[in-house]
Amino acid sequence: MGIMFPVMTDALVHIDPFTFTSLRYLVAGIAFFALLLIKEGKGALRPNGESMVLAWLLGSIGFCGFGSFVFLGQQLAGREGALTASIMMATQPMMGLLVNSVVRRSSPPLYSFLFILMSFAGVSLVVTKGDIAAVLHEPQHYSANALIVVGALCWVIYTFSASRFKRWSALKYTTMTTWLGLTTIIGLNILLFALHVVPVPSSAALRSIVPHLLYMGPIAGFCAILFWNMGNRILTPLNGVLFMDILPLTTFVVSALTGVVPGRAQVVGACMTGAALIFNNLYLRRRARRLAASS
Repeated sequence: MGIMFPVMTDALVHIDPFTFTSLRYLVAGIAFFALLLIKEGKGALRPNGESMVLAWLLGSIGFCGFGSFVFLGQQLAGREGALTASIMMATQPMMGLLVNSVVRRSSPPLYSFLFILMSFAGVSLVVTKGDIAAVLHEPQHYSANALIVVGALCWVIYTFSASRFKRWSALKYTTMTTWLGLTTIIGLNILLFALHVVPVPSSAALRSIVPHLLYMGPIAGFCAILFWNMGNRILTPLNGVLFMDILPLTTFVVSALTGVVPGRAQVVGACMTGAALIFNNLYLRRRARRLAASS
């Protein structure tokens, strides 16, 4: 997933994020559908007692929400949007902790709250390059960063909600939510075309994004998302999202190779966010063992 942000930096020069999201998940969705039929047969298309409405909602949040908000924010942020987007993804475990606290109406543990603050302090260093005063005079960055945060939150909701579908395999959950989410993505795309918010892409624009689509569809779409959902079934989302910390490291390296070199403050910020993520995970594991021993 980390490579997709530098790839999108170039793709967004040629096409809007909404159309690209539609094309990307259409490619991935076809691959999911074919694999599901091969592995589980036509019977896998039945709901098997699970809510299709909830699956549609989560597919819309996870695929339409994530793809639209994150890549629109990355486009508004410019060439360094890839760095910002990737480090925002690393805050997802902290977002998950906050979402879980809101749902259960309980405050997160004190140390976890401190790690959340440390994580977002690291994000601030990446976004501002260590110069907060300069950002205060550039309000356009607020909307870009806010969109990326909302998109990251969409993926958190999608990931943590997968555990509700106990009768579905990871492959079935991925396939069903992708196709149900595609109805929202394509519907939004058609609406934006009709309202002339985004232009209908020309044939030249579509040809120019073929290399990007070949990566974003089969690899960052089909392989990455399927493996992500399978891994979270095994590790549980609390531990699975820990691997989001690898994502900005990949993005930073690939971006540097393409000429967008992160500054010292951005590297420090990424390390702070990663450290906060790991420390919080270790703390929660130790806390769970302690509570289990005392009960």
